[in-house]
Amino acid sequence: MTPPRVHLRALGCRLNEAELECWARDFSARGYVISTRPEAADLIVVNTCAVTAEAVRKSRQLLRRSQRDNPHARLVVSGCDATLAPAQLTAAGGIDLLVGNADKDRLPELVTRALMPGVMPGAVHAPAAAPLYARGRSRAFVKVQDGCRHRCTFCIVTIARGTERSRAIAGIVAEVNRLVASGVREVVLTGVHVGGYGADLGTSLAALLGAILTGTDVERLRLASVEPWDLPARFFELFADPRLMPHLHLPLQSGCDATLRRMGRRCRRQDYARLVDAARAVVAGFNVTTDVIVGFPGETDCEWRQSLEFIERIGFGRVHIFPYSARAGTAAATFPDPVGAASRRDRVRALHELAARMQREYLRACVGCELAVLWERGAVGSADGLVRYHGYTPAYLRCVVDAPADLALRNTIRRAHARAVTPDGTALRVELTC
Repeated sequence: MTPPRVHLRALGCRLNEAELECWARDFSARGYVISTRPEAADLIVVNTCAVTAEAVRKSRQLLRRSQRDNPHARLVVSGCDATLAPAQLTAAGGIDLLVGNADKDRLPELVTRALMPGVMPGAVHAPAAAPLYARGRSRAFVKVQDGCRHRCTFCIVTIARGTERSRAIAGIVAEVNRLVASGVREVVLTGVHVGGYGADLGTSLAALLGAILTGTDVERLRLASVEPWDLPARFFELFADPRLMPHLHLPLQSGCDATLRRMGRRCRRQDYARLVDAARAVVAGFNVTTDVIVGFPGETDCEWRQSLEFIERIGFGRVHIFPYSARAGTAAATFPDPVGAASRRDRVRALHELAARMQREYLRACVGCELAVLWERGAVGSADGLVRYHGYTPAYLRCVVDAPADLALRNTIRRAHARAVTPDGTALRVELTC
């Protein structure tokens, strides 16, 4: 029997990516072949997002495109949009199986039972990281928990994902060891509320990080987005271990306390600044990146100026900017005093200018330094046949280098000298030193 081919697609957060990687390994173990080409697949699985109305639109656009790419493939849909609006999705037609978030950890099993009962487990013995590499990744995302017990007023994800559920430390350590054995150099831990990991198991994120650092040989361990609360005591002392990468994405959302209260955030400006100071006291130049929502209901000009000033004072390495748009089903969608579209546009433009300047300044401070870079897939970058590789430093700064085609850099960690900031201000141009 020819093994069925499955193509996996995700939209949205790193957690969706981590789930795709888990599905890829599980599908492979069950006898499927992971296909990078949707038109060649027998089965297409889409992990949707619903964090904003725009994410919903893009998720449904991706579903339509998947159907166009291969109208003969079975289509399986999961993720937050599938959980929040199952009736709307199924009414549109063309979906063979819908798997809500509550059952998504069992998705390959449910798909096999419902759509591919003849597949023979073990028919294909792919390495654990083969699906990961087939999708062009040099790092692996590992899901450590799901759900959140808090309710920020703008957030629909906590409704879609449910209450907090942490994976056992032993299972996570075992997964990291499998990935390392298959050649993975960097592992990224992800979840909805990673900082609250273990609260339901009587343990903590610090305990998990310690167990991975002592129980595995992973060269680089990184955290994805972490909310700036519920972090365990002496958390930043863990970053003295050079295998724990000196970068955190700490969503701020606003630099004004009054706005933060309306958002239902559990961290105020002073608390946030203390966290950043603690991180940079352990590792000089610790890179903090963030999310900011612009034009939240009731955000006055005065509040906006406070927010902008605080953002500049912190000095972020990168800012992800989200103009506020009402998300049905959230408390904030009913709030009074919406910010006008023109004001939102002006504020977004101002923040983009500040964010670009901060990013360029952060990168410029690294020029002249020698950095350890994990190199990712390259592409032919010039007429003389050199390959342009992209990679990341421990602080998650993007680097670019032009290397000879016969120098296999992909998935290697090589030291490089930072020569300049790229013209667009988003990366470092480097030269290999070893």
